Amino acid sequence: MRILIVGAGKMGSFFADLLSFDHEVALLDIDPKRLRFIYNTQRMTNPQEVEAFNPELVINAATLTYTIEAFNSILPYISQTCILSDIASVKTELKTFYATVKRPFVSTHPMFGPTFASLNDLSTQSAIIISDSDHMGKVFFRDLYNCIKLQVFEYTFDEHDETIAYSLSIPFASTLVFAAVMKHQDAPGTTFKRHMSLAKGLLSEDDYLLSEILFNPYTSAQVERIREKLKELLHIIKEKDSVHMKQFLTEVRKNIE
Repeated sequence: MRILIVGAGKMGSFFADLLSFDHEVALLDIDPKRLRFIYNTQRMTNPQEVEAFNPELVINAATLTYTIEAFNSILPYISQTCILSDIASVKTELKTFYATVKRPFVSTHPMFGPTFASLNDLSTQSAIIISDSDHMGKVFFRDLYNCIKLQVFEYTFDEHDETIAYSLSIPFASTLVFAAVMKHQDAPGTTFKRHMSLAKGLLSEDDYLLSEILFNPYTSAQVERIREKLKELLHIIKEKDSVHMKQFLTEVRKNIE
């Protein structure tokens, strides 16, 4: 299959490496410097070059802020039968976009990032495929994700964004709050070191990615839950309420069983 990947960032490069030995792959990025270390893949810097390549599938790996813009830049140069796909972490605007362009599409979300996951072993990681997607597109990505041992789940657009708000926004927000109040420790404990490692890993991610996750329309409700629990915990601490603390810890332990 002829596959065009748009965006030579971490995930775009990952998909290019993954697919280039079994498919004819081209990678488009307007910044030629980002294409310097791409191999076994046709490199493009101008959307007009896409027309001659005539892709059968487009994987849009551009940052969410530019995902729709990137799609619009190549639409004049691809066939009506070419399947559009994205790997965006928030799907709200893309649901409307696909309904408007009326082309076959498949929307997925590989639930791992190069910072925390070992790309050599993804057997503990997951991916989501949007159930509204084109059948052939779903078959392609399900086979691809199964090949790299990802656990694959199928959700609607709305179910996806609700899930991401819970599974990513809560740990992201919690880690950011920890880092925001952190100060240097001459003798850091084990727990502090572990939290520090998570914070450094998270903050090494692209600012756009962090913003994408936190700007999910379902995020504010999840962050509000954090605030409510912090308020409860603060009250327990101020009152030195041992009985309430015992109840709080029991509830927390049940949550993580």
